[in-house]
Amino acid sequence: MNCCRTSPSNSWVFPTVNLCCFGFFSMMKPSEPFVVPYLAGPDKNISLGITNEIFPIWTYSYLVLLLPVFILTDYVRYKPVIILQGVSFIITWLFLVFGQGLRAMQVLEFFYGMVSATEVAYYAYIYSVVSPEHYQKVSGYCRSITLVAYTAASVLAQLLVSLASLSYFCLNIISLASVSVAFLFSLLLPMPKKSMFFHAKPSTGASPKPGGRDAFLEEPQKGHKPVCQETFTFSRNLDDGSLSTPKPENVTLRVFVQWFQDLKECYSSEQLFYWSLWWAFSTAGFNQVLNYVQILWDYKAPSQSSTIYNGAVEALATFGGALAAFTAGCVKVNWDLLGEMALAVFSAVDAGSLLLMHYTNNIWVCYAGFVIFKSSYMLLITIAAFQVAVNLSVERYALVFGINTFIALVIQTVMTVAVVDNQGLGLPVSIQFLIYGSYFSIIAGIFLMRSIYIICSAKCGKEECMSTVTGQNPSEPENSMSGMNTVTQF
Repeated sequence: MNCCRTSPSNSWVFPTVNLCCFGFFSMMKPSEPFVVPYLAGPDKNISLGITNEIFPIWTYSYLVLLLPVFILTDYVRYKPVIILQGVSFIITWLFLVFGQGLRAMQVLEFFYGMVSATEVAYYAYIYSVVSPEHYQKVSGYCRSITLVAYTAASVLAQLLVSLASLSYFCLNIISLASVSVAFLFSLLLPMPKKSMFFHAKPSTGASPKPGGRDAFLEEPQKGHKPVCQETFTFSRNLDDGSLSTPKPENVTLRVFVQWFQDLKECYSSEQLFYWSLWWAFSTAGFNQVLNYVQILWDYKAPSQSSTIYNGAVEALATFGGALAAFTAGCVKVNWDLLGEMALAVFSAVDAGSLLLMHYTNNIWVCYAGFVIFKSSYMLLITIAAFQVAVNLSVERYALVFGINTFIALVIQTVMTVAVVDNQGLGLPVSIQFLIYGSYFSIIAGIFLMRSIYIICSAKCGKEECMSTVTGQNPSEPENSMSGMNTVTQF
């Protein structure tokens, strides 16, 4: 009998394997790189309205659903929301396979917005079923498996289209089968007994940091002012014997009050605020580019008359992004001093890539611009996530991540209404990418000015400090000169 029991040290294996299988099959969708050619082709024949009437629905539904789903996810303890995501995946691909007409595609986009909004449950679930010592390991597994699946799906799609001449309809049948398998794995997930907020258990120590951090991140950076470093105490207060058991509505109210206090304290850090600001604005632009890049490719090289390589490009861009993210974890830089300079430089690279995609008529140059853009963004978002999370508990990181994502969606919605939607300017896709390139140019300019200010302030502060020291020791000019030389070394 004892041999059938799962030991505590291995209790993380079953839920992690199940969740990774769900993540793999939910991202193993070979039809995704060819969505626009499929909609514009003979299967659906919706060449008009894709840009201005169909794709904006995803942005609007994602925005409307994100906050309610974020709250519901913790309240119902993750698994039901993961199941809801699996159901939404199936409905989305049923509409892609069998739906016809503009209205059906708009409903499809609504359910895909539901898929995006419920994604938070996939990344939060694992923290409720494994012990803190496994957070880093399982977070790495759950995040990397989705990149592997997306890359494999893109490569498979390109091979099937180019070598086997498989139709886009068949690719969608494969995708429907894959997300159906993912749904089955969601049913096998163990139901968590706790969550981070509404069903939190009392903690005996400091709240763990988010998973996925490297070992050297356990210590704050040198000279880095701790942000929100206090232990997340709300869960302990709820279960403290000195307090009477609150009513459910009081618990809910206290959760919201604690969220507000935590966010206010976190964003009071100037460094965290500016990194979060870049995160929100850049993510809005990134999502907008991803949403409409296939339409640009179809404009530069129409799929009905050209050989297209969307799958290969998506795979290469995803691999480049994963490689850039890995590189970011290995590079040792004083991000307090040079971090915002990096944001400025790579935002300028993003801007240049998008402007290149706008001005070129060569589809291969357009493909290359997208690979550079996605790799650059993935590099910076990894650094930004580390800078935001380095001194935050898992609970506070989840809150900041949720608010940053919501702000990004608000910005993206404004861009969609103003630039894409027929109720706004309704610009053609080629002009849209000129707007997006200019948008990233503004981001680069803002952070360039701020980085120059930070570097100059640091230099002036060191010079002032050294002049104070040399003023107290006038008899040692040699030492003072050597001290002045060190000021210019960052």
